[in-house]
Amino acid sequence: MITVVNGATSKQVLADEVAAVLNTLNLEGYYYLGYPVLGGMDGKIKVDALLVCKQYGVVIFDLDLSSEGEVGSKISLLDELYNNMEARLKRYRNLSNRRELQVPITVVSYAPRYRKNGEDICISAKELKEYLKRLSWTQSEHYYGKLLEAIQMVSQLKKRGNRTNLQSATSKGAKLKAIEDQISCLDKFQSKAVIETVEGVQRIRGLAGSGKTIVLALKVAYLYTMYEEKIIAVTFNSRALKGQFLQLITNFIIENTNEEPDWDRIKIIHAWGSKNSEGLYFNFCKANNLVCYDYMDACREFGRNAAVFDKVCQEAVEAVGNPRTLYDVILVDEAQDFSKYFLRMCYMSLPQDSRMLVYAYDELQSLDNKNVDSPEEIFGYRGGKPNVSLDNSNGKSEDIVLSKCYRNSRPVLITAHSLGFGIYRRKEMREETPLVQLFEDKKLWEDIGYRLKDGTMKDGEKVTLYRTEETSPGFLEEHSPIDDLIQFRKFDRSDQEAEWVVEDIERNLKNEELKYQDIMIIHPDPKTTKSYVSQIRMMLMEKEIKSHIVGVQTTPDAFFQEDSIAITQIYRAKGNEAAVVYLINADLCAKGVNLSRKRNILFTAITRSKAWVRVSGLGSDMDILLDEYRSVKENNFQLEFEYPNESQRKNMRIIHRDMTQNELREIKKSNSNLAEIASKIQAGEIRKEDLDESTINTLKEVLFH
Repeated sequence: MITVVNGATSKQVLADEVAAVLNTLNLEGYYYLGYPVLGGMDGKIKVDALLVCKQYGVVIFDLDLSSEGEVGSKISLLDELYNNMEARLKRYRNLSNRRELQVPITVVSYAPRYRKNGEDICISAKELKEYLKRLSWTQSEHYYGKLLEAIQMVSQLKKRGNRTNLQSATSKGAKLKAIEDQISCLDKFQSKAVIETVEGVQRIRGLAGSGKTIVLALKVAYLYTMYEEKIIAVTFNSRALKGQFLQLITNFIIENTNEEPDWDRIKIIHAWGSKNSEGLYFNFCKANNLVCYDYMDACREFGRNAAVFDKVCQEAVEAVGNPRTLYDVILVDEAQDFSKYFLRMCYMSLPQDSRMLVYAYDELQSLDNKNVDSPEEIFGYRGGKPNVSLDNSNGKSEDIVLSKCYRNSRPVLITAHSLGFGIYRRKEMREETPLVQLFEDKKLWEDIGYRLKDGTMKDGEKVTLYRTEETSPGFLEEHSPIDDLIQFRKFDRSDQEAEWVVEDIERNLKNEELKYQDIMIIHPDPKTTKSYVSQIRMMLMEKEIKSHIVGVQTTPDAFFQEDSIAITQIYRAKGNEAAVVYLINADLCAKGVNLSRKRNILFTAITRSKAWVRVSGLGSDMDILLDEYRSVKENNFQLEFEYPNESQRKNMRIIHRDMTQNELREIKKSNSNLAEIASKIQAGEIRKEDLDESTINTLKEVLFH
């Protein structure tokens, strides 16, 4: 079956006619419109359409709308397309046998208005079909996968070939190289997300590890090469993503065009910014003559809490009647961390006649317990109709779901979801609500790659969900036994935990052929990260292993270093990944107030891992997480639970909600007052009869009914 990927093209009618011909030929592969751009000696050449399939190899289509023209100049164009594609493919040594390219390249012009055909020129659909049927490729079994890799350029984008000094075939370094070598092509949904471009809003939803950041980087580079006049901005919440985007976009553009990017046309900017650094919010305010708040100003004005950026965005959006255009295209990563006001600000910063906005997110990675609103709610209504409605009805994908996970193995991902939702919490902790949180949309389970094994997805019914090879590739878990893939450890003291972590890191560096950049230590609480990790850093230093706290010993934009272990609080970890992830002091996330946010921290930290996960913590609260992990493991890494009814889901939203500092202070004060009263009654300082009867009855009713 041919997967059609609709890129930017001004020749849609002819492209559709070619697609209709291809659909009659029983082919397997991809048909790209407006992709790729070939970098030649004389500049860039845009390909009208490209077929990559097992039966024919590569077929480049020149789509000609003219009714006449010089056949000689036409043949010259086809030759140029051929030569540039051959030059590109020959850069990939896996596609050649000595000096001979093993992939057939065919270049054909489809020109139905031409008066006469010629060499490699077809003037009818029937003629084109007969032309294609004469093609063949006998070597596809050996080369097709590598051909896709070369066309999509993901391997070059990620620059995998740095593990050249491996000595052991069974070391973690060798296993990691094998994993990275197998993740070299985009799947059909990723391809559509990269290339399919709409003159409006496009939403990309996906699991952690489904490739959203790489897809956005590729999309920036693709739009850059296709629209030479457009200014493109990519923005994000985690500053550490800036380096990733810079590297990915640079690699792709150079590989695609043989030219360095023009950074006047691409803006990689933080969502907020400050007086000393560019940000989308700051740029919006300056352009529209609004008051700009940096973080400290905003905290003074609106209070120090997780919603402070939402407040400044809301004020800015509501203050502007006729906003100035800042960019032609905006791409937003980590959209789950933003309110509708920030996304609306992005929308308002674009030209009114072409609001090209792409936003990508994974709801469970929200560390502030936010839900991403519907497009209708985000972008508002006009005349009773929504400004934006995503329906995929125009042949291009406006709403794309990436269901395949390429980072986390099946056991790691399901463990993360199990802990994130509280699927296997202890019975005594489930009295008020059976789960901590759950997707509001039942269909989302299927969208993110789960399948129904038993039961029904109905309120009050038992259900068992699992993941298949299709959405969780086996090679991600087959390299190591389960007890090496995932480890949960409990300690009585923090120095014991530190000693275990340091010894394991030393073993990974000295015996397992891993690099410093393959290791990440995550602490859940930004307020205590620096003090808690001091023992680990001191013990690492004693073993002559350097470490750095991201954003403290480094700039916020830098994350990994070649000769130092990255230690980070959870907010800076987002958007990054490492082969081995150590989540320390995890007991902080087991129970208590703001439980949804705490469980999202567990999910986010665990899903940073490309291979191995180490979760450690202290005391009885760590026992809670150990019990939950044992349960998901005993259930063969499946999610088995009773689907909460509407009343239970409402309670979950209330009980486990993310509370402000004022709410927490009031709760603490009330608990203290109640404890003081109980203590005085026990000591005989107050008699029960002294308490107001109506107050006692109200407490009984509230607490026990």
